[in-house]
Amino acid sequence: MSHHSASSIGVIGLGAMGLGTATALLDAGLAVIGCDISAQARETFASRGGRSVATPTELAAECDRVVVMVVNAEQVDAVLFGEQGLVGVMAPGSLILQCATVAPSYAQELGERLAQVNLLMLDAPVSGGVAKARSGELSVMSSGSEAAYAKGQAVLDAMAATVYRLGAEPGAGSSVKLVNQHLAGVHIAAAAEAMALGLRMGLDPDMLYEVIIHSAGNSWMFQNRVPHILKGDYTPLSAVDIFVKDLNIVHQAGRELQLSMPVASSALQQFTAASGAGLGREDDSAVIKVYQRLSAFDLPAANDSDGQG
Repeated sequence: MSHHSASSIGVIGLGAMGLGTATALLDAGLAVIGCDISAQARETFASRGGRSVATPTELAAECDRVVVMVVNAEQVDAVLFGEQGLVGVMAPGSLILQCATVAPSYAQELGERLAQVNLLMLDAPVSGGVAKARSGELSVMSSGSEAAYAKGQAVLDAMAATVYRLGAEPGAGSSVKLVNQHLAGVHIAAAAEAMALGLRMGLDPDMLYEVIIHSAGNSWMFQNRVPHILKGDYTPLSAVDIFVKDLNIVHQAGRELQLSMPVASSALQQFTAASGAGLGREDDSAVIKVYQRLSAFDLPAANDSDGQG
């Protein structure tokens, strides 16, 4: 199936991160084909000048490098090995950049499965959020062979400000990403709990935010997420359910390693409670609503002007 035009770059998963990355690749002058089961996601990419298809199989015939930005390992498997998957259609020697947050053991196993069918893989989870995806300035925590890096260089250059090369085998990138997700989840939950404390004490939330971001208790997540709470705007940039998933992977890794992580477990319970309360699709900062429902304090209301009501 391989012919001379199989040099496009595919991006599978045109969600917030995938759409931003696909657009950044377009901006860099690369030939990009998007792929998403959602027609709306495909239309959004089209409005940015991108072309997209509905199935990985359609994409595979035209691409020799594919960025996979789906939600979990189950979706990664479907995209690669499912009925309409890439594997079996992509030309030998093509590259999969696997960017979803998955268990390190899964990433390792995936590398072996792809090697058996002569496909290269970079274990390449990303960090930096939606704005950095769009501007092509993500951090990529990656591992893989020299051949995989050589094949993926142009893609990495266009999507990332920093590419950490963490090892020669898939698994190392996902292991470092897991440490990041532990901290990200814990810091969001901690920021929510601390703001709940401040609100319960009757403090002005904007004043409190201003003091904390200039104090030792600040974190990147506090500074980034608390403004959503201050505006009363829980439109998801990253949803509560993402941290239910990622902190569960942290928890699973801890079980495999017999490493107790009570702080991560505590954060996981708060996100699980938020999801159980029907907040799973709201912004992850909505974990503060768990505290609010269990205690008597009011959260800042949304401005009626911004349509969030």
